Amino acid sequence: MENHSYLILIISLFQLITISYSLYFHIDETERKCFIEEIPDETLVIGKYRVELLDENTNTYGATPYGIGMNVEIKDPDDKIVLSKLYTSEGRFTFTSHMPGEHLICLYSNSSAWFGRQKLRIHLDIDVGEHAIDYQEIGAREKLTELQLRIRQLLDQVQQIAKEQNYQRYREERFRATSESTNQRVLWWSFAQVTVLVIAGFWQMRHLKGFFLAKKLV
Repeated sequence: MENHSYLILIISLFQLITISYSLYFHIDETERKCFIEEIPDETLVIGKYRVELLDENTNTYGATPYGIGMNVEIKDPDDKIVLSKLYTSEGRFTFTSHMPGEHLICLYSNSSAWFGRQKLRIHLDIDVGEHAIDYQEIGAREKLTELQLRIRQLLDQVQQIAKEQNYQRYREERFRATSESTNQRVLWWSFAQVTVLVIAGFWQMRHLKGFFLAKKLV
């Protein structure tokens, strides 16, 4: 009974590691909305979105007319474009990270199809890691039993945890390198200040000595 409780706890912790969230936001015709997502390397990310257009007569959001689409642009931590594509008013985009770090996900409308400045509501769902995998589809395609499918899911979760741990180590290494670099610069800056003060003091002493000699005070 105790081992069973530990198993449930471990599975619950696995499920907390993966990332999945849903939100909505509003944009104008020419507006660009971006999100920063911290993603480990070799991690699958799936985004689903749906666009609604504001009806000014009823002040409600509804279906968009034909021609209104969304541009999706994704950049990796090195500012290289991973994905850049024009989709329809409702769609799904997928990419796999090839390096750990902050990925920039941007969405903006194809404003060339518009005649006026209108408002859009964007519903966005982003799934990262194990949550991005459709296990029901995998089970049906590979004819897996429920137990086999669950084991497959747990193995994927373990791999995702390992990726998350590697990413945290990567962040710690970068933070330590930044801290060491900052400390070194502070040390050199302090040394430079002391050097300038010593030189200024020495120059002032020579200047005063010359002044006193010129005035025959010493």
